[in-house]
Amino acid sequence: MDAKAEQAIQQKYGVLSEILDERGRRLWAAVEAGQLGRGGVATVARATGLSRTTIYQGLEELAQRSGPGFFRQERTRAPGGGRKRLAAKDPQVLESLERLVDPVTRGDPMSPLRWTLKSTRQLADVLTRQGHPIGRQKVSELLGELGYSLQANRKMREGRDHADRDAQFEYINQQVMAYQLRGQPVISVDTKKKELVGDFKNGGREWQPQGQPEVVRTHDFIDRELGKVNPYGVYDPTLNAGWVSIGTDHDTAEFAVESIRRWWLKMGGLAYPTASQLLITADGGGSNGYRVRLWKVALQRLADEIGLTLHVCHLPPGTSKWNKIEHRMFSYISLNWRGKPLISHEVIVNLIGSTTNRKGLRIRAELDTASYPTGLKVTDEELGKVNLTPDSFHGEWNYTVAPFCSS
Repeated sequence: MDAKAEQAIQQKYGVLSEILDERGRRLWAAVEAGQLGRGGVATVARATGLSRTTIYQGLEELAQRSGPGFFRQERTRAPGGGRKRLAAKDPQVLESLERLVDPVTRGDPMSPLRWTLKSTRQLADVLTRQGHPIGRQKVSELLGELGYSLQANRKMREGRDHADRDAQFEYINQQVMAYQLRGQPVISVDTKKKELVGDFKNGGREWQPQGQPEVVRTHDFIDRELGKVNPYGVYDPTLNAGWVSIGTDHDTAEFAVESIRRWWLKMGGLAYPTASQLLITADGGGSNGYRVRLWKVALQRLADEIGLTLHVCHLPPGTSKWNKIEHRMFSYISLNWRGKPLISHEVIVNLIGSTTNRKGLRIRAELDTASYPTGLKVTDEELGKVNLTPDSFHGEWNYTVAPFCSS
């Protein structure tokens, strides 16, 4: 704003401030600000020492007196005014951005598996060099429009990425799309980290009366009576629905398969009454790891019980954070119970079961108090009885377990 205008207002105010009452000074300042247009409130506030709140109050009073269009005609944007959307001025920018963040599927907008490995600043720099001038904030907005979100960094581990890591992701992507096109169920499974039960501090903040935070224990020593829980999740990306079994014993392969069984009996079987196959995407390690013999033996029992052919695809080693369930379900559970001490099993079940998001996520939760002993050995003979067929591509990661026909 012109310094001369500010000086003129200052001089006027020096003369009028002693004559006008509080209301008069407020209305006069509002008139001056309105006549200056954009930036007028700030200019008048600097020149007079009046607060911006006072000047805005004066503008509201004048608008009520003279109508809603008072001092706003020149600043009202005409229909179709304003900057053109970047995507309209540069139609290729979305496609270029998609190819940068999702090279594996070459920008396929229907891909159910996608990940972003570059920061918005880096993406903006690359796009600018490709002839699409853009800032990092606009990149972030465009990524949101394309259906991307920030994902947590994966943990560091020893060793190097497997040579076929990206190829395995492509293979999983193809299988997921094929199953969805045929109307067959697809689930992503994993175990959420163990949680202490009791009045322990839980990360995050929650609205409470000022000065009255919820009091919790100083130290996180396990409560021997309440112990810990193992939330094992089953997420259906097609229906955006999930199941969580909250185990009170050990996180074993039998517990993992029992969680899938409960999901099928309580949710999956009702949603897919004509299904003949089930695709399971899982991490490469843990209770559902591809090397775990008990996992495959337990899957055979499940296949025989529910009559489905189970097709399992494991994520490559060291890529557990790319599992759909991590950022489509578990992240929202963590948000829902942030700042809330998990004081009992009932509280945990209710907090998980009430989790949702704007896209309509539905979750059911149930406590599993059964015993799942560790250290169970599976002999070669027992493993040989599993009706397992490896896929032609990385059969150790991709395989089917078919039910045995009843005699």
